[in-house]
Amino acid sequence: MSFLHCDQDVTWTAQKVHGITTDDLADAPSLLSLWPLLKKRLSAGPVVAHGHGTEKRFLRTFPGHRFGPWIDTLQLARAAWPDQPSHSLGDLCQALGLNEFSKHAPGRNWHDALYDALASLALLKQLVAEFDLTNRPIDLLLTPDTSTWHRLRHS
Repeated sequence: MSFLHCDQDVTWTAQKVHGITTDDLADAPSLLSLWPLLKKRLSAGPVVAHGHGTEKRFLRTFPGHRFGPWIDTLQLARAAWPDQPSHSLGDLCQALGLNEFSKHAPGRNWHDALYDALASLALLKQLVAEFDLTNRPIDLLLTPDTSTWHRLRHS
């Protein structure tokens, strides 16, 4: 995994959230140079993200990408666990005891793309297991309606 080169300076706010500076991106590859690999990986099946809007906006810079379907773990978590006080990725992972994924991203933390991607996958795995969705149609993950999931769990 890599940072991406950016022609703009990283804002102070972004530095505080992500811990990335303009210097970190200076020698990073461009999105265009990584595009063949990204396109291959993202075209292989559903794309998973926690709050997929950011990723969709980012990928729209390449018209005609046609990635998806999109599985949004934020929408799924809000539907699955509506009583959680927070649906942020970090808070959900902590509340559900999900931390095994972090060993695959040593030295990284929240708001790092790799770390958040692994956390989103861990959250999706938990959700699929808890609601017994392994052999169910993917549409149940694309349209988060837990009334169906709860019926399946009790049948």
